Amino acid sequence: MASKVSCLYVLTVVCWASALWYLSITRPTSSYTGHRQVSSISIARKNVSFGNIRTRPINPHSFEFIINEPNKCEKSVPFLVILISTTHKEFDARQAIRETWGDENNFKGIKIATLFLLGKNADPVLNQMVEQESQIFHDIIVEDFIDSYHNLTLKTLMGMRWVATFCSKAKYVMKTDSDIFVNMDNLIYKLLKPNTKPRRRYFTGYVINGGPIRDVRSKWYMPRDLYPDSNYPPFCSGTGYIFSADVAELIYKTSLHTRLLHLEDVYVGLCLRKLGIHPFQNSGFNHWKMAYSLCRYRRVITVHQISPEEMHRIWNDMSSKKHLRC
Repeated sequence: MASKVSCLYVLTVVCWASALWYLSITRPTSSYTGHRQVSSISIARKNVSFGNIRTRPINPHSFEFIINEPNKCEKSVPFLVILISTTHKEFDARQAIRETWGDENNFKGIKIATLFLLGKNADPVLNQMVEQESQIFHDIIVEDFIDSYHNLTLKTLMGMRWVATFCSKAKYVMKTDSDIFVNMDNLIYKLLKPNTKPRRRYFTGYVINGGPIRDVRSKWYMPRDLYPDSNYPPFCSGTGYIFSADVAELIYKTSLHTRLLHLEDVYVGLCLRKLGIHPFQNSGFNHWKMAYSLCRYRRVITVHQISPEEMHRIWNDMSSKKHLRC
């Protein structure tokens, strides 16, 4: 079995390298165009709702799973589900996470489920490659909205929907990105503490208190007609946050009746305010780049802007030096 998986993995890497070279010189993409396509598609589809919601959704998440892992939580209930937002071309990042902090077998006796979140790419070659990757690793879920920066909110809501539908008995959920290094020891043993009673209505990360940016040149531009208020509710940076699994369904249900915003972390904050859930500040969550130091990385939970090569190097160094004191 191991040799078979190895062959498939090598074949996949070769296919990725060839296709990405071809795509880089021949096929430009436009994420904003994809966002406009989704807006028109979503209106026409049949509404989907959960439970006993009685009013008509203003924001129905009416997308179908193209790739799904509905049985991932059947054999045993995860203590932690990790949802990682990624894009089709980031195979190296996904593989680095699989081989380092995202390895589901790192903690014996503690069940972890790792999943990568994607939308649909405009290029069928990339879609096919992700499907082949899924058949090897069984850790990818995809819905049929266009994968773009402006649709990051849809990607997170897909993850919330998946947890609520297929893994509702999990204890905790982490949402993060593919360029984040996670210190799993600190996350599991110092923050979540498996031997204690699981929290409910719990949400924590790097809390931001800010307001909308009105400069159209900004990546985080927010037009007044979409969000007229001068302040956002407190929200956790989308680079990494943790919540109890019951919150996944609560946020998903609330999103059906909350006007969609393209800034994913802000939008989750809006849903939390409606739910009366206040995110807790945790200084261990960093949403910036931090130069590597063994002692410094031992004190944090997340670090931003880490390349696949750095991911391996940091993980190997920290793993081999656990016996050293700072």
